[in-house]
Amino acid sequence: MSNVEDKIWECIQGKVVLITGGTGFLGRSLTSRILKFEPQSIRIFSRDEVKHYRFNNIFGDNPLIRNLIGDIRDQDRIFRASKDVDILIHAAALKRIDMLEYNVSESIKTNVIGSLNVAQAAVSNDISKALFISTDKACSPLNSYGACKLLGERIFTEMNYSKGKSKTVLSSVRYGNVLASTGSVIPFFKEIINKGEEIPLTHPDMTRFIITAEQAVDLVMKALLYNTGGEVMIPILPSVKIIHLINAIKEVMNVNNEITNIGLRPGEKIHEILINDYEIPQTYKFEDVYIISSLIDKYQKGRKKPLYMQLGEAMINSKIQEYSSNDNLISEEELVDFLKKLELL
Repeated sequence: MSNVEDKIWECIQGKVVLITGGTGFLGRSLTSRILKFEPQSIRIFSRDEVKHYRFNNIFGDNPLIRNLIGDIRDQDRIFRASKDVDILIHAAALKRIDMLEYNVSESIKTNVIGSLNVAQAAVSNDISKALFISTDKACSPLNSYGACKLLGERIFTEMNYSKGKSKTVLSSVRYGNVLASTGSVIPFFKEIINKGEEIPLTHPDMTRFIITAEQAVDLVMKALLYNTGGEVMIPILPSVKIIHLINAIKEVMNVNNEITNIGLRPGEKIHEILINDYEIPQTYKFEDVYIISSLIDKYQKGRKKPLYMQLGEAMINSKIQEYSSNDNLISEEELVDFLKKLELL
């Protein structure tokens, strides 16, 4: 067993874990991994009782899983759900970008006020670690979803320094869509292809980072181990051109559907950015992640310098101006091999 594995055991074994939005794709992946480390229990918090039912079927009514119906908008409910919790992973969110552009107030209620409720509950209940699941859309946001998720990050960072005597460590992770997750491009393209329809492409130059469910869970585990409060941890990932992804899917599925350009949707970027030029001076490269330290870290006096600062590389000394999906692109041939290896199609 590796040293990191030992530390994860120590972090999780015998602990109570709460996952908001836990019935979703990431929540299911996290639950599968966390169960291997013998937690005392995993509380799955979600407002949809049908998803709870399906979740329980997937995990065979595991006695370590507690199903809590509730909405993070409900401050009292999330406070009660957080009682006696050791680790809180906040994944609940409204995510559909185009829908949220027409329902901004609903995005604010869930993604901002709901996140504030979760952070306050973590601090009030003195939870050991509270982690916010963010998105690439939070970096230099162009849409209301990204703006709300940026505020979610800032809420967790600010709360880490204004928590008073609470020992809660609050931080974030940031990444893009997980391959084959609900609403991501691969299931969407597969559905279109199976219908025999033309495949929509919003822009011929569009690029995206690619991350697997396993990598996303690895990132959460590393953040629980290495984040000391206020940071945003980001995985170092390959990226692809969407046109190459479409061609790779067509090759693996052995189909010849036509591709049609439909233009950018409201709030959509051509390239994902996970770290912008403003954040680079605060960023450290540590093992296979980047970690953005907080600009308000000065308010946490007397804190020992984190391991990633001691052993990592300060990006202020690098020539990198931003971390974009337009960099580190893999070829179409590499992508075909990647998809076949993962058996995503």
